[in-house]
Amino acid sequence: MEFVKDFQWKKGITVKELVDSYQNIGYQSIELRRASEVIVRMKKNSAKIFLTFTSNMVTSGLRGFFAQLINLGMADVIVTTVGGIEEDIMKATGERFMIGRFESDDVELHEKGINRIGNLFVKNESYMNFEDRILPILSKLYEKKKTWPVSELLKEIGLMLNDENSILYQAAKHNIPIFCPAITDGAFGFHLYLFQQKHKDFIIDVIQDFGNILLSTSFDEKKGVIALGGSISKHHAILCTLLNGGAEYAVYMTTAHKTSGSMSGATTSEAKSWGKVKDDSDVATVIGDVTILFPLTMIKALEQLDEEGLLKPRIYEEHKKELESGKLKKYAKS
Repeated sequence: MEFVKDFQWKKGITVKELVDSYQNIGYQSIELRRASEVIVRMKKNSAKIFLTFTSNMVTSGLRGFFAQLINLGMADVIVTTVGGIEEDIMKATGERFMIGRFESDDVELHEKGINRIGNLFVKNESYMNFEDRILPILSKLYEKKKTWPVSELLKEIGLMLNDENSILYQAAKHNIPIFCPAITDGAFGFHLYLFQQKHKDFIIDVIQDFGNILLSTSFDEKKGVIALGGSISKHHAILCTLLNGGAEYAVYMTTAHKTSGSMSGATTSEAKSWGKVKDDSDVATVIGDVTILFPLTMIKALEQLDEEGLLKPRIYEEHKKELESGKLKKYAKS
């Protein structure tokens, strides 16, 4: 039996040591430490990792961390909402978001052309610049072919970006699919609609992309889900695992509560009733702000995997043949 132990600070404490100490503090700290261990085990056991997150997390500074995790091999399939796609493109093309206050005067902000997301501000100008940048991209895609499954569309856009901190860029370079089932639910969807009015044969095929995510894994493959927040991004991933026999590993992080009956508040235990995670799955549900909890959880996992020699950055697809032939020595340690 485990017993409560008093936490004490020590000079030079690492994130791994801090999170390890959580197992004896109590409440959500225990779940956070368990979540980190589940992530380590899903990686060690070669599970296909589905990383899901909502757009507000891309608005925040977690966006670059998600891109880094793709590069480090900690995500094999991405599922997100369209706001995350457009804001990743915005940041990759030079837009900067401001830090404000939750208690701001929203009427005043509206008069100034500023949109509030919690305590973060995005100018209307950023969305206008997004329109200027996305329309030439859509024109290039249209010239290439007329019908695009969403994940293929997003990969092509990622290949046009040049930002190491971009989720789309890292995913495209490493051939990691990004699924966005509600592609129309934002500014990007509006511009897709306007573009289609002038090009009636331009089709974004969401149904085909549903098939693509289903075929991204199989019954025989071990599957792990890291679901940050809720909404359609979370459900799209666990629906895929349900139709492929259920996930062996799952970590949920959310501010929503299970009593709401919502997808956002649904726990890993509830997921077992649907078969989205297996009866004997290795799971953890952590309640709280992802911007605080996820970096602690994941950094602890990264440090442990790195200590054991299991953390190896991916190599860009275009460099693989060069590496195999010995021509690209700088990637040899990767």
